[in-house]
Amino acid sequence: MISRNFKNVLVVSVGFLFLFTAYGSLQSLQVHSLAQEEGNTGVKYTRESVIYASIIISSMFLPPIMIKNLGCKWSIVAGMACYISFFFGNLYPGWYTLIPTSFILGLGGAPLWSAKCTYLTISGNAQAAKEGKKGSDVINQYFGVFFFLFQSSAVWGNLMSSLIFGQDTSIADIPEEQLQTCGAADCGLVVSSNSTTTRPAQKLVWTLVGCYIGVGVLAMLIVAIFLDNIDQEQASEFRDNREPFCHTFLATFRLLKDWKMLSLIPLTMYSGFEQSFLAGEFTKNYVTCALGIHYVGFIMMCFGASNSLCSFLFGRLARRTGRTALFCLAAVTNLSSIIALLLWRPHPDNLAVFFVFPAVWGMADAVLQTQTNALYGVLFSRDKEAAFANYRMWESLGFVIAFAYSTFLCLEYKLYILLAFLVLTIITYPIVEYREYKNPTLPVGEETYLKQKKVSVACESKVVCETHM
Repeated sequence: MISRNFKNVLVVSVGFLFLFTAYGSLQSLQVHSLAQEEGNTGVKYTRESVIYASIIISSMFLPPIMIKNLGCKWSIVAGMACYISFFFGNLYPGWYTLIPTSFILGLGGAPLWSAKCTYLTISGNAQAAKEGKKGSDVINQYFGVFFFLFQSSAVWGNLMSSLIFGQDTSIADIPEEQLQTCGAADCGLVVSSNSTTTRPAQKLVWTLVGCYIGVGVLAMLIVAIFLDNIDQEQASEFRDNREPFCHTFLATFRLLKDWKMLSLIPLTMYSGFEQSFLAGEFTKNYVTCALGIHYVGFIMMCFGASNSLCSFLFGRLARRTGRTALFCLAAVTNLSSIIALLLWRPHPDNLAVFFVFPAVWGMADAVLQTQTNALYGVLFSRDKEAAFANYRMWESLGFVIAFAYSTFLCLEYKLYILLAFLVLTIITYPIVEYREYKNPTLPVGEETYLKQKKVSVACESKVVCETHM
């Protein structure tokens, strides 16, 4: 029989799985429909910029305010509602519908993810206290379970879009001249999609978007009905004894005074860089260029499957190996992949290689997602809301920077930038681990997290150790 805390982790994970299966499918729909519509070609690029700029702005201020006042559960529900508003905007895609709803999505994105991370951290510490385990071990396990289910949304979302839009029977063969420009061999700023796919009928678009809205609403209802409000008392106490507004409003920035947070910025930004590279540059300059756009969904399914399985594996493996060994594995994997991408010249005859790169990239990303989130929860257990707001802000900044230079820098230079950030991360991350090993973060007592249990005197035997190299 599973514990209540683990049940809550499953509820959060299933809610995110449903929501982002719909969101991922919608992104693929926009590639095939919105981008094809005359006069709307600039909406896609503006939409991406608005979403991530809005997330950065939201990360600066909203998560601590919302989570402390509403609690994690209702902050998650509110964030999901912002995503659903974006789904509604796609019923009639255009400047006046997508840009405002993209801004709303970004505003809700930061509280949504920060509340999720905070909830998993609280649940992990509470369960560790009950079982007499290390908090970091259970937190790692819970994040592993979450990302196992969440990353599988890439599989189901891309499967839906690939089945729907992969029926194009008019795909032309790629000329040898174009193959010579694929990969890092050429600048790669302009790539033919090699597809004659036309915009789907409006009725089909409405039907699909209506399904996405339904799935999104279902995700919100699952969380609202089945998720326990584990920090209700803390939120109620915060509202009754309200801190000065500016104190909560600037909580994200105050945490930047902590050397640990500053040292983690390169690692967090690199997470944004590497995700945007695979989803944008690899799919465009390698897959679309050499195979055609109809292969993109299958490539991203491979990435999602690898990411999902490895997230679950590493979440459990971390208690035996420690997070440092896993981060080293991710660094070596990404370093090798970047060098290989600089040298490799993609060709349809090497079809299997196109799937090897997303598979190993997904393995490395699984480490970055599970272990970085868990690391934030461990190092900033008393400032969880502000810490995860910083995480979302710096990761989104990585996305924004990568998106900003994607239209005017050649692929070779993009790979060098990615390599440079990876090297910077390899330098700064060990500093965090070494100083944490020498001066461990103060542990969190069991009574901090166990709801509805009165503890009058702190008991040293029930203290949960928060760090593990």
